[in-house]
Amino acid sequence: MKKIISVLSVLIVTVGLTACNTMSGFGRDVERGGEKIQGSAERNK
Repeated sequence: MKKIISVLSVLIVTVGLTACNTMSGFGRDVERGGEKIQGSAERNK
């Protein structure tokens, strides 16, 4: 029983860390997209 709990704990932590990295990358992509839109708006004033 301890072995199963240990394996599940490791899997949950791994998935959690992966999700954090994915969200971080997504946030950077959204930020870059916003910067490009802002730059385009500034050029077309």
